[in-house]
Amino acid sequence: MTRLKDKTCVPCKGGIPPLTPDEAKLLQKQTPDWELIENATRIQRRFRFRNFLQAQDFAVTVGNLSEEAFHHPDITYGWGYCSVLFYSHKIKGLHENDFIMAAKVDDAYKTAKKD
Repeated sequence: MTRLKDKTCVPCKGGIPPLTPDEAKLLQKQTPDWELIENATRIQRRFRFRNFLQAQDFAVTVGNLSEEAFHHPDITYGWGYCSVLFYSHKIKGLHENDFIMAAKVDDAYKTAKKD
């Protein structure tokens, strides 16, 4: 099985159903630090940092990753945290792309400066 972080997002043009809650739960097993919310139509994770600048730098990293993949999350950050929320706007729910991006963001967090 190909790891999510090694996959590429496929443009979602709409007109397809979002993942069911059961399908989302299966994919979430590969991104266990992410929380399914709003009846499994969104995934989110809050990342911790030692200060504001580290959180801001990570938000920029996530933004750059997202722009490269053409799959954009909602990002909020402040002193010591950065929250990322994914869902596919065109289908008003979750798609495999959301989990691919979550895995890529997790990978970026592992290498982010946090000390």
